[in-house]
Formats: sequence, C-alpha cells, structure tokens
Amino acid sequence: MSHTPENLQYTKEHEWVRIDGKLAYIGITDFAQSELGDIVFVELPEVGDEVRAGDTFGTVESVKTVSDLFAPVSGKVVQINDALNDNPEKVNEDPYDMGWMLVVEMSDAVPVLLTAAEYTAHINE
Repeated sequence: MSHTPENLQYTKEHEWVRIDGKLAYIGITDFAQSELGDIVFVELPEVGDEVRAGDTFGTVESVKTVSDLFAPVSGKVVQINDALNDNPEKVNEDPYDMGWMLVVEMSDAVPVLLTAAEYTAHINE
C-alpha cells in the first residue's frame, strides 16, 4: 500500500508537489518509486533551467526501465537534490523527504493538481 501525504498535491504522471509561496518542491510519488523498482540513476535539469508544466524535465532510471519526469508547474529551477547523484536510492527509501528532486520558482499560477484523495483514486483505477 503506497503512502500519499495529505499536505502535497499530485499529477496523473505520479509527481508530487509541495507549494511554499512561489517555490514548488517536486519529486515522484511512493507509488511511482514502488512501480519502478530499484532506482539507479536520476537525470535532472541544471539550476537556472526553465521548466514548463506538462513537459519532461528529466528521467529516472531503475533496474527495470527508464521513465520521463514531467513538470507539474512552470518556472525556473532554483535547486536540485545533488544527493541523488551518488544516492539515487533515496527516491526509493524516502520519496517525499530525502528523495525530493528539484525546487522550481514558479512563473505562472499553480495549475490544477490532484489532492491526495484524487491521486489515490487515480492509482486505484
């Protein structure tokens, strides 16, 4: 049973977002990491890159597959989780805390995202 924190928002592509003012903290959900299996590499944009909601911003590679990561918001990347370069397994171990991926300073209004209940319903379809 995957864990879906109530204080986050979600996309149908299995990213989570924590909004703090103009900043959006982004990662992949517990459900996504469990489906992927052991994560061996995470490719992220550079600080200063622009991301657009709905576009890919990187990839996550597991022993099973490579999956695209989709930006839930638009804006400029202001921070990436450098710890994932050497320890990509943090995404498996703790996807909502130690396994966060990037922080985006949002340039647009926050798009409509899923609540925890809506996301849970989506993955149980």
